[in-house]
Amino acid sequence: MRLATWNVNSVKARLPRLLPWLEQTKPDVLCVQETKVAADAFPAAEVAELGYATAHHGEGRWNGVALLSRVGLDDVRRGFDGDPGWAGEPGGDEALFDEPRREARAVSALCGGVRVWSVYVPNGRTPESAHYGYKLTWLGALRAAVAADLAAGERVAVCGDYNVAPADSDVFDPAAFAGSTHVTGPERDAVAALLATGLSDIVPKPMKGPNPFTYWDYRAGMFHQDKGMRIDLVFASPAIADAVSDAYIDREARKGKGPSDHAPVVINFDI
Repeated sequence: MRLATWNVNSVKARLPRLLPWLEQTKPDVLCVQETKVAADAFPAAEVAELGYATAHHGEGRWNGVALLSRVGLDDVRRGFDGDPGWAGEPGGDEALFDEPRREARAVSALCGGVRVWSVYVPNGRTPESAHYGYKLTWLGALRAAVAADLAAGERVAVCGDYNVAPADSDVFDPAAFAGSTHVTGPERDAVAALLATGLSDIVPKPMKGPNPFTYWDYRAGMFHQDKGMRIDLVFASPAIADAVSDAYIDREARKGKGPSDHAPVVINFDI
């Protein structure tokens, strides 16, 4: 099976890039994040022409996750039990909600005998923000949901934009991120706790250079200077992790006209 994950940063804007990439790379399953379209607005017909069924969980101009599969799409779950939801930032510009609202940040399904998750973890904004607390709580709830899948005997792959660099080696300069989210101890501990359920971090090889980065800011020169981060991650249960024959970052998809600020991660395994 060829499994990939890609934060496309708006599926409508990236469709001219996505469709040729699907044709060329031919993943069996693609996990997509930041679709930024409503639940019924995903371009399912376009990807269906390439042989892919779609499970999309969207909410409009923010967030949104999807699974594209040509090896089955069964028992689709949009969201997960225990999702804490987002109640808004006290004192911020956005409105506070009467009750926390669950955002479109996770979708999972059985694809070719594997429970595949596509996740878009909350950004966290700043360590002082309520959104940071939401991020940690959300990761804890995801851990419980994944642990339940594993306890049920499922083979599991949890893929997506985690908005966390697991180690200092996953950022171009740790000092440049001091005091910022994505690299703090509690975030890394939350990711480590998810791995501790029985998953392995499948670290892909870069197609160029020594760094396995998957995200580079759009600011001029960041990509060409390889000033990036590894925040797009694939966590897999033992049956998958032990069967991986290749894993790589498709830097070519980050080049050219109108790219996402993330590159796809592709893994091959045989179970």
